Amino acid sequence: MGMLWGSNVKSEDHKDETFTFLGRGVDFRGVIRFEGTVRVDGRLDGEIQTSGTLIVGEHAIIKGKISAGTLISGGKMKATVTATENVQLLKGGILIGEVHTPRLAVEEGAHFHGMSDMGVDKWQEVETPAEPEKVHDLSAHRTKVRAFPDHTPNP
Repeated sequence: MGMLWGSNVKSEDHKDETFTFLGRGVDFRGVIRFEGTVRVDGRLDGEIQTSGTLIVGEHAIIKGKISAGTLISGGKMKATVTATENVQLLKGGILIGEVHTPRLAVEEGAHFHGMSDMGVDKWQEVETPAEPEKVHDLSAHRTKVRAFPDHTPNP
């Protein structure tokens, strides 16, 4: 790594790196937009927007609206959450509000109170199976078998 000032390290080198955006004891009000992976351990009242991953630490408290690719939370949230990939509520985590995501996982010991939408509107896109064709009774074409094989069947 280079020095902080005058460094020639490209930002792509740190794109997937996890770092704490809001540390424990930090309060923030407003809108946050970011890329990559970010961890929140403080308090946030507002909106978070990212296509990346948001990690909400066990000491974090978030109120507002969250839009993310993936949300992993062990903290406390009162929010409307939209995640394009998935939402994971970890043991000890609390979410009160709405969740809109294709995949929702709630660990034992996590608490979720609210409404979840996992793509129910896609139900209309699913084609209903065609009605089965008429069923023909084939019993008349079967060979008759008796319970006593030593007797010959009657024609």
